[in-house]
Amino acid sequence: MTARLLLLAMVLTLGGCDAVTALLADPKVAQRIADSKAIGSACRHGMRSIEDCYALNEKASKAAMFDGWKEMDQYMRDNKIEGIVSAKSDKPPQPVEEIIDEKAADRTAKDKPAASKPKPKSSDKPADKAAH
Repeated sequence: MTARLLLLAMVLTLGGCDAVTALLADPKVAQRIADSKAIGSACRHGMRSIEDCYALNEKASKAAMFDGWKEMDQYMRDNKIEGIVSAKSDKPPQPVEEIIDEKAADRTAKDKPAASKPKPKSSDKPADKAAH
């Protein structure tokens, strides 16, 4: 009876403890969140906008990346730290607008009807099956 009461008291005491939930958490998830926060911090220190940071790091958690960016922004403001412009600017590629002219496409299709078809060679005859 005493063992049951002791077990019940221990479960109720540890039920509200944050350390127990931290021990049960997946370490890969915690590492991914920490990496995303570090990416956000590096983007802010490198004077990149949060949108560019999202575009360059699509696999990272956006919420954690924003938290890291925001923390670094506050830290830089408090300590009057200027950002560093990266030597290699990896801006995400801008979407290219493709203009399709239907009249020009029709003209090129009419000009090259026979040129687009390959001509069969006489030397490409199937080999005799008995030779194999």
